[in-house]
Amino acid sequence: MNLENNKANAIAFYRTAYMGNPKEAVNLYVGKTYIQHNPDVEDGKAGFIAYFERMQQEYPNKSIEFVRCIAEGDLVALHTHQEWPGNDQYVTMDFFRFDDDGKIVEHWDAIQQIPKTSANPNTMY
Repeated sequence: MNLENNKANAIAFYRTAYMGNPKEAVNLYVGKTYIQHNPDVEDGKAGFIAYFERMQQEYPNKSIEFVRCIAEGDLVALHTHQEWPGNDQYVTMDFFRFDDDGKIVEHWDAIQQIPKTSANPNTMY
């Protein structure tokens, strides 16, 4: 496993899909199968493409910042800050599993809306 390549490919995959081209993201970065654990997205490549095509149609002005990227073994974790229309902001943590060919084959995530107030002065990053 080349951890640096996997990290770069996880970021490129997510950025490409998020910014409106999920078909290209799948063609370039996904292996033979794609196992999806997010309950809002159908399993497989077609489900991933359909979800991100819909998000691009409904929310073309969204943005993403990659705050952290950590790799170990066949896993890459991304910590992101997403901003959606109306200043709706989210923290996400995405985990991708790579196959032996360096292609993404499985995905998990956790998403939390950034609250308007906090009990402490620290950011969520």
